[in-house]
Amino acid sequence: MSDAALRDVELCAGELLANAVEHTHARCRVTVRWTGERLRVEVADASLALPDRETAEDTVTGGRGLLLVQGLAHSWGWHLTGPGKTVWFECAADQLITGGRRLAVLVHAANDQVASRSTRSA
Repeated sequence: MSDAALRDVELCAGELLANAVEHTHARCRVTVRWTGERLRVEVADASLALPDRETAEDTVTGGRGLLLVQGLAHSWGWHLTGPGKTVWFECAADQLITGGRRLAVLVHAANDQVASRSTRSA
């Protein structure tokens, strides 16, 4: 994978890990594997609260991280697993989101965060 693709993997993984820890205040399990075409990262936690990018809580250290995952990963999703859930994403080896598309993803996430703050303070 290119350095740029690995940066996207790092950013997406960080968002899923932050969500798991913030919302469960407990340990989570991370699985990383190569599928032959994509790098897949799974974060399992004990919470049954489903990921919802539309109502994600806005905090000082977080915000709309799932928007970043949605925009930067090739695919993402979640499934229930026993006592909790697993949230996952995949990035292709040749995936490279750069230039205008990358900027649009970052600006969209930032705008949603600002709009959320404005709505709460109104």
